[in-house]
Amino acid sequence: MAREEPGPIHPDTVVGHVHLKVSDLERAVAFYREALGLEVTQRMGDAAAFLSAGGYHHHLGLNTWASKGGAPPAPGTTGLFHAAFRYPTRLALAEAYRRLVSVGVSLEGAADHGVSEALYLRDPDGNGLELYWDRPRSGWPRDPDGSLAMYTRGLDLEALYELGRKADSR
Repeated sequence: MAREEPGPIHPDTVVGHVHLKVSDLERAVAFYREALGLEVTQRMGDAAAFLSAGGYHHHLGLNTWASKGGAPPAPGTTGLFHAAFRYPTRLALAEAYRRLVSVGVSLEGAADHGVSEALYLRDPDGNGLELYWDRPRSGWPRDPDGSLAMYTRGLDLEALYELGRKADSR
């Protein structure tokens, strides 16, 4: 009997949440609350915390079950490259960027990918984070055959910051 190729995943499937091992739970919770504005929805003593945006049960889990006091993975090892947080609009990303600046979080990078604009940073345990917004699909760059033609170009952080500042002054 010939093996049938399975079809693609359902198109409405989304990545639900990220759960990270951290070395210091309180430090991690403080970072995600202050830098990203996530809210704690539940705690499991001093071993785990769950955080979210908008009252969802959790978008982010943090735990020290196997990592309390641990060091970040060494360079050149496998593991998570980054967890991505998608913002609904460019304005929301601009506000997130202004928040990062206000609490003194440095970026590792910022990019325009054609389909999205993204900010890259690290949490206190060295976990990579991407904060981004998607442009409308109708504006995504495409090759003549219709396939995606994403790219990486510099992102104008001054313009992004100014967008957030203008919105803040209203």
